[in-house]
Amino acid sequence: MTDNTSAASDADDWASALAEQTAASAPAPDPAVAPATAQVFQQIQDAPAASSATPVDIARVLDVPVQLTAEIGRTRITIKNLLQLSQGSVVELDGLAGQPLDVLINGYLIAQGEVVVVNEKYGIRLTDIVTPSERMQKLARA
Repeated sequence: MTDNTSAASDADDWASALAEQTAASAPAPDPAVAPATAQVFQQIQDAPAASSATPVDIARVLDVPVQLTAEIGRTRITIKNLLQLSQGSVVELDGLAGQPLDVLINGYLIAQGEVVVVNEKYGIRLTDIVTPSERMQKLARA
């Protein structure tokens, strides 16, 4: 045999061994589950590569507006007390003086910070960013 013939024979042996292993380890087909069609897989293969699609996908969401909220604290009051509020009323919050503000995006905590004044306007200096894994843990608990 020539080198090309033995290489082809080795490839056939590997292919048949892999097919046998796959057939032996595959679970029995469930009649309730329809087999996937070749058309579904063809669409995935025709999609552009992930590296070229990523900038386009990110560009689609960069201009989406989100609500950023800085929260110094919260409290629960009755409607009776709410109706009694007037100018000069003081409402006690659960946040402590000097404690960092919670920075929320669309209601989800993403960071903590402190109040700063820049050009006579209030701002927030971020002091701690919540990691994506911490955010996922908090969402799982909610």
